[in-house]
Amino acid sequence: MAVRVVSGCTVFRTACAPPLPRAVLHSRFHLRPSILRGRPNWGPRLGGLYLRRCSFPSLVDSVMEELKLLRSSKRVRASSKVGLLSSDVWILQKGTLLEFCKDSERTLLAVAQKPDGKRNWMVSDQNGITSSIKRQQITYVVPGVENFNNEALADFIQKAQELLDPSLLEYAWMELLEKNRSVTAEELAKIIYGGTEPLECYCAHLLLFKDDIYFSTVKRKGSCSIYEPRSTVQVEEVLHQKRVKKASEKELQEFIELLRSAKAMPHHSKPPRSSWTIDEKIYKRIELLEAYALDVFKSDEQSRTAGLILKAMGLPKMSSVAANLLIDIGYFPVHVNLDLLKYNIRTEYSDEVLMAAENALNCSSDPDEMIRKDFTSLKIYAIDVDEADELDDALSATRLPDGRIKVWIHVADPTCFVQPQSIIDREAMRRGTSIFLPTATFPMFPEKLAMEGMSLQQGRICNAVSVSVVLREDGSIAEYSIDNSLIRPTYMLTYESASELLNLNLEEEADLKILSEAATRRLQWRRQQGAIDTATIEPRIKVINPDDPEPSINLYVENQADPAMRLVLEMMLLCGEVVATFGSHNNIPLPYRGQPQSNISTSAFSHLPEGPVRSAAYVKIMRGAELDFRKPIRHGVLGIPGYVQFTSPIRRYMDLASHYQVKAFLRGESLPFSAGQLEGIASLVNIHTRVAKRLQNSSLRYWLLEFLRRQPKERTFHALVLRFVKDRIAALLLMEVGIEASASVSIGVQIGDEIKVQVHKSHPRDDVLSVKEV
Repeated sequence: MAVRVVSGCTVFRTACAPPLPRAVLHSRFHLRPSILRGRPNWGPRLGGLYLRRCSFPSLVDSVMEELKLLRSSKRVRASSKVGLLSSDVWILQKGTLLEFCKDSERTLLAVAQKPDGKRNWMVSDQNGITSSIKRQQITYVVPGVENFNNEALADFIQKAQELLDPSLLEYAWMELLEKNRSVTAEELAKIIYGGTEPLECYCAHLLLFKDDIYFSTVKRKGSCSIYEPRSTVQVEEVLHQKRVKKASEKELQEFIELLRSAKAMPHHSKPPRSSWTIDEKIYKRIELLEAYALDVFKSDEQSRTAGLILKAMGLPKMSSVAANLLIDIGYFPVHVNLDLLKYNIRTEYSDEVLMAAENALNCSSDPDEMIRKDFTSLKIYAIDVDEADELDDALSATRLPDGRIKVWIHVADPTCFVQPQSIIDREAMRRGTSIFLPTATFPMFPEKLAMEGMSLQQGRICNAVSVSVVLREDGSIAEYSIDNSLIRPTYMLTYESASELLNLNLEEEADLKILSEAATRRLQWRRQQGAIDTATIEPRIKVINPDDPEPSINLYVENQADPAMRLVLEMMLLCGEVVATFGSHNNIPLPYRGQPQSNISTSAFSHLPEGPVRSAAYVKIMRGAELDFRKPIRHGVLGIPGYVQFTSPIRRYMDLASHYQVKAFLRGESLPFSAGQLEGIASLVNIHTRVAKRLQNSSLRYWLLEFLRRQPKERTFHALVLRFVKDRIAALLLMEVGIEASASVSIGVQIGDEIKVQVHKSHPRDDVLSVKEV
């Protein structure tokens, strides 16, 4: 920056500063003698500085003196047809040369043509476009111009560009700052160009209007603006901010090049995720893109910065685009679960919780040891999906001498390891439920505690809570009891293997056959009580190596009407009814669950075929579930007088809360929770449970779509028509996949018919599935 030294007529300029402007070095501008009494004499270079010697008074003093004389004589160097009134509003005439604001980012030079009403003017701009503008849009009226020719606009603009030299402002700023004087465009033209010709005035206006370093606008009325020099401190701050901005823009450009390079690499060569976190500045920008992809910004500034990155990449500002970019550079795996990140699901445990879990495994004592009943002699079946990690229920059955059936529902007893309000309990409450995804399981309890300590294991003596029930011939409950117990599971069966054993009807597995008979009686009894059968088919997926671009996908489609699944479901519902009855008789606060029946009679759907079609129709009219914490409420959909979820205390926190209550009563101790406390706990837990359910559903659907995406285009699927959405557009259930889709079907196709379809489009990331009838 040039600086003024002691001599009033000497200006030093550092050698590293930009070259001096041509207006100073050359005489082409013909500075008038009335302004300058001598020409600058540039002396030799001294110590890296250029020295200017002047034998005349200060340039600004001369300019100010002349302007004072001009004002006193009320002379204006402009056309007689263009003047500045006392109100600072320009009077326009045809041929006036002016600049106006086209929009927030552009100003254009134009020639006034004619008035347009009382307030507007028609102008023809530098692009040859005629438009109507308001007076407020005028940013400058070029003085000294009369009847300007439109065809000369281009030449005028070209000459202005040649004459512009932003470095001129620095010298004018120094002189004006010293005198603490404001300046207009015309006054600046006289200072830097030595005259106030139209071209010079317009160039001075452009320099001031576009300047954001040396001058600030102190007054603007109409098209007349007055500018004052900023202080040295202000200028230095502005220059500092510009340097910072330039450095930031350079860093951004380098980051963009890094993204483009990584994006262009083949998948196996892309930089690992960890490489993006080494440099703090790079990682911060990556985090902004990640927040943009997940829609979890903390401020508008973060969103704006991420948007600039996408724009610099030539990409639209969309969350899905940001996610795909992070996938393309290798930061996200190809099949990243965005919902898992967005919902901030707890996937790890603190060291404190893990230590408490380890201590529980090694040091836990059984408060019910002396009162447990020994059921280890029973043949006990644990039936679940083949990849189940948390086994928390098992079944036994026998036929009594009087012909009645007695069943036992054995439920794992995690309260041996965890007590209410302990650190493990609080962590389980915060999670609310275990989360089962195709790619991973996130248990409610630390994995080692859940799998090794709490879960039922084949051939090992396990602590349990056993609900025993004697059924009448019609399937209703004749007797029941709830006991702390010891069991030794005999078989760990999948649903498929259990169904095979039932079909084989082996004599040595008579107990399993009795369980199936009990389930049939219970189903018939519940239907007589108004139960609605919502059995359908459900898909289940297991993904191997989910971080690979093409991981292995194992798809299972389960029919809920399958005998083994029916058996387990009926026994679980029977257990829930018994616990609700037990709680009611003993005034135990529990999370009693009910569901009122719809106002629409189920007979309205009797014409529909049983199975998925009728079940889908029922689901559409079902009302929401309700909870009561003091007494049972009827569950109309299940057809039972009361119901408490009790069979999954390792997986669901409200089941665990029910265990706390029932076991405290069995020991004769004070109950840990009042009805009000249970209600508060349920409110908290239900929030996490709903999030977990959304996550599980979205993840399952993603992998079903990925499965379909990989199928050959020519493959056909059997689709069941569930209902018609509009005209011939039908909701379909793809039987081999267990996913719903919609498609236009042929005339004559009815609800319940089975048709063949092919997958037209399947885009997992965009949740798009399109099928067509074949």
